[in-house]
Amino acid sequence: MEARPDHGARQKTGSDHVAPDCRGMNFYRADDAFRGLLDLYMEPALRAHLEPHLDRLGELAGGRLDELADAADKHPPVLHPRDRFGRDEDWIEYHPAYREMERIAFSELGLHAMSHRAGVLGWPAPIPPIAKYGFQYLFVQAEFGLMCPVSVSDTSSFIILRYGSDELKLKLVPRLLSQHPAEMWKGTQFMTEKSGGSDVGALECEARQESGEWRLYGEKWFCSHTDADLALILARPQGAAAGTRGLALFAMPRRLEDGGRNRYRIVRLKDKLGTRSMASGEIRLDGAFAWQVGELRAGFKQMLDQVNLSRLSHGVRAAAMMRRCLNEALCVARSRIAFGRALIEMPLVRRQLLKLMVPAEQALSMYAWTADVMGRANRAEEGAAHLLRILTPLFKFRACRDNLRVATGAMEVRGGNGYIEDWINPRLVRDAQIGVLWEGTSNINALDAIGRAAGKMGAHEALGAALHARLAEAARAPQKFRARLGGLVDRAVALAARASGVEGDRLARMAAGALYNAATAVLMAWEAARLDNGRRLLLSRMVVEHRLRAQDPLAPLNEAWEERAVALLLGEGAVTLDQASALVNR
Repeated sequence: MEARPDHGARQKTGSDHVAPDCRGMNFYRADDAFRGLLDLYMEPALRAHLEPHLDRLGELAGGRLDELADAADKHPPVLHPRDRFGRDEDWIEYHPAYREMERIAFSELGLHAMSHRAGVLGWPAPIPPIAKYGFQYLFVQAEFGLMCPVSVSDTSSFIILRYGSDELKLKLVPRLLSQHPAEMWKGTQFMTEKSGGSDVGALECEARQESGEWRLYGEKWFCSHTDADLALILARPQGAAAGTRGLALFAMPRRLEDGGRNRYRIVRLKDKLGTRSMASGEIRLDGAFAWQVGELRAGFKQMLDQVNLSRLSHGVRAAAMMRRCLNEALCVARSRIAFGRALIEMPLVRRQLLKLMVPAEQALSMYAWTADVMGRANRAEEGAAHLLRILTPLFKFRACRDNLRVATGAMEVRGGNGYIEDWINPRLVRDAQIGVLWEGTSNINALDAIGRAAGKMGAHEALGAALHARLAEAARAPQKFRARLGGLVDRAVALAARASGVEGDRLARMAAGALYNAATAVLMAWEAARLDNGRRLLLSRMVVEHRLRAQDPLAPLNEAWEERAVALLLGEGAVTLDQASALVNR
């Protein structure tokens, strides 16, 4: 029977026409793909135990945490260089909203400690990476800035546990892994100087032995989480060799054992484009006391472990932000009426939404696989560490770059309101930029993946073998499509081999992008087969057609399969594997 218009319904006027946002949404319940991947990768008992915690964080991220993040972004930290008596007791004042977010992240959830000790969230063992980064994924959909202090606290514990002496571990680890505000030490890492950012070997900060203690002199130019309780610092001991070989790693406390201030000053805070809630600044070291961490000649190598962990976290953060962008864009497109139609019915809007969806889903798949590989590497499973070595820079390189376009595209879907600070879109656009700067620019990550991981370790071959193994496990996906994916994997691996040679610098970004896209296309086909999820299979083909196939810019698209696939992907119902297979085979 044909539906008739309700003439008693109130006509929309004025503010009724403004599209809503996602505030009030439970980001965990709304994310079927995320929940499905947790089912696929996580041990069932842990999965069941964490379910209520993930659900609660999903509700917080779409509600209270989102409100706190908005307030903290609008009220950034303030540096007070002296106390009221005129003493050089520099301290940073934070808005109460930021402090409340800290309480949720550190004290309530234990995000900084959950992978290093038992007992966090009531689980009797350390929580594996697939779960830890899953919590980060939900948290960042509301707040990006605070995830830097959470991540660097997490990685500081990792470095001390791996390289610190027994005495240093006994002194620092209980504080670093505490969830009690009065006992907890938050960590960070300070590397960048005026003389070198990516060129770490150019650092000028000097370490001197004075009365049997290490003292640090110099400046650090970009110090995120500036007032952390403990900072891991690279410095060059007096007389040490030039370049990265001469760098040593030190742990510098903010306060000494007697409660007095260590000998360094926060010179100023950075006036940043994004991540405004979190304090980034510059410090001057005037003989600051520090403990030696590990071997003096291995400082740079030790710090690289922290860098790789942070790169995975950055990839997860990019995945989270892209998911928030996609959710916001879908919310607008489904509710906004223009020219008598909902935006989501318009062909160009539908195409734009797919440009947000595909990279967001790619990053989600790469997070789950990379985190799972990290867990296997932590258990010393054969080949896992080799595979992880290339996955982390690939993930960071491509997902963070995709995040830039997705954030801008989501802002455009909202229209003029997307440019107004009342809404989350400007913050998403601003915060997305840092992903291509922290822990190495796009060039640095591409060169690391291709020039080092592939060129020096042959990790691209390990990646190719792992992807072919995934295809072999995806027997429920169409054989013809799996064969096509296998051929693309081989071509991407061959390109990486070529780029790791004499042409490396010129082709590194192209090769890194090819490996990432081929990997995510395979992963989504594998997920589709394992989860009976047709959406993942359609997304896999979208990656093939739009990110791995040459396009003629003067040839109009006329793909009947794609129109049907878009309808299924933008619909809110389930898509069976049979439905998707019929389209993928066309």
